Amino acid sequence: MNDQPLWALTAGQLAQAFAAGSATPVQALEAVLARHDAVNPRLNAVVTLDRAGAQVAAQASAGRWARGEALGLLDGVPLTIKDNILTAGLRSTWGSACYADFVPELDETPVARLRAAGAVILGKTNVPEFTVQGVTDNALFGPTRNPWNPGLTPGGSSGGAVAAVASGIGPLALCTDGGGSIRRPAAHAGLVGLKPSRGLVPRRHGFPAILDNFEVVGPIGRCVGDVRAMLRIIAGAEAAAAPPTAKRIAFIPRFGEAPVDPAIAASVAEAAERFAGLGHAVERLDDYTLVEPVNAIWSIVSETGVAWLLDAHLGLGRDAPVQPGIAAMAERGRGHSASDYLGMLRTLEAAGEAFDALFSRFDLLLMPATAAQPWPVGQTHPDVIDGQLVGPRGHAVFTAFANALGLPGLTLPGKPDRDGMPIGFQLIGPQGSDDRLLALGAAYEQAFGGFPMPVLSGDEG
Repeated sequence: MNDQPLWALTAGQLAQAFAAGSATPVQALEAVLARHDAVNPRLNAVVTLDRAGAQVAAQASAGRWARGEALGLLDGVPLTIKDNILTAGLRSTWGSACYADFVPELDETPVARLRAAGAVILGKTNVPEFTVQGVTDNALFGPTRNPWNPGLTPGGSSGGAVAAVASGIGPLALCTDGGGSIRRPAAHAGLVGLKPSRGLVPRRHGFPAILDNFEVVGPIGRCVGDVRAMLRIIAGAEAAAAPPTAKRIAFIPRFGEAPVDPAIAASVAEAAERFAGLGHAVERLDDYTLVEPVNAIWSIVSETGVAWLLDAHLGLGRDAPVQPGIAAMAERGRGHSASDYLGMLRTLEAAGEAFDALFSRFDLLLMPATAAQPWPVGQTHPDVIDGQLVGPRGHAVFTAFANALGLPGLTLPGKPDRDGMPIGFQLIGPQGSDDRLLALGAAYEQAFGGFPMPVLSGDEG
């Protein structure tokens, strides 16, 4: 730890340094801000920086550590907030011209809890407009780039968050996951990302819920311990440590005939072998089609949500100053009927019953977090995966079902691609099994190690 710069340390390592007196929150913030100034112009991860507010918070934290009154593990730790989560007194745009100058008066509940725990909020990270796309780009701020290869996207909608954490602009990020927006970008950036169970992290004083309760707030970090520490704070309760006992794991390499990048398939298969080597009972499930009905109706959720936001909530309708892709989504949403929406709910009920039966046989599911590796900046999605033409959500087939059913999901780094680009896999459990996922993730991380941070052009050492 001593030979690493402060900006490269995890939250747990920073807390150890603060407790030992070998570093202070002020010094950690100075290091992270310098790192931001060096790499953010290339990556466009942070779109609103609160330099002055962070300095005040770091000074207050330093005083608490000096007096032996630290508020916990994240006291003095610099972190970022995704730009669709409201922060009092700090611009929150949701990536849209509709909110270009919006400064909320109140923190959303998870933000308030992080502030109360002494965390130092650096600023807001970039998102696609209304966080309904799997790539991070918008008309206000432009695209975010992947630290591992700035010519590629980090995915979305938490692309700004993963670019910040992976490049050293804070060891943690507070994010949302409405259809895979934590888990897929975390996989693209070599990070740990948790989508909590529905209802575990309360939300008040936020933007309109256009994805209903499918979207949840969760953490992204560089290690499982940091992610667990943030979850405990934003959930508002001390999580019981689940024992890392042997589990029944269903390994699902693909969904039906949907293509998967061969490098991802090989990496996730190796992760399955590693879990078996750790003593877990791993069973491969081929020809898996249980989620196909959920994926088939997913567009109804996002399209009707966007149409409602523009028409009913903002009252802007077809005159809303939104990007063409969002306008097209809203137009399709206006065409969905109440019968379509009710049919979607019935589909989800049937899917929930099917997954209940699946979880009577298995404790956890292991599968890819994304079907494709990152694609070039400027493209909304990869058109081809493993030689097959795919649509806009072809890369995202493995994630939305967990949102629709309220299930927790944890992305972990697996064996990287041959070119060094990260590859992640995800563990999915029944509702309320967040601690079980984190315990298994921690055991995997301890056995096989985490993933290194990227070296950006111009980095020294």
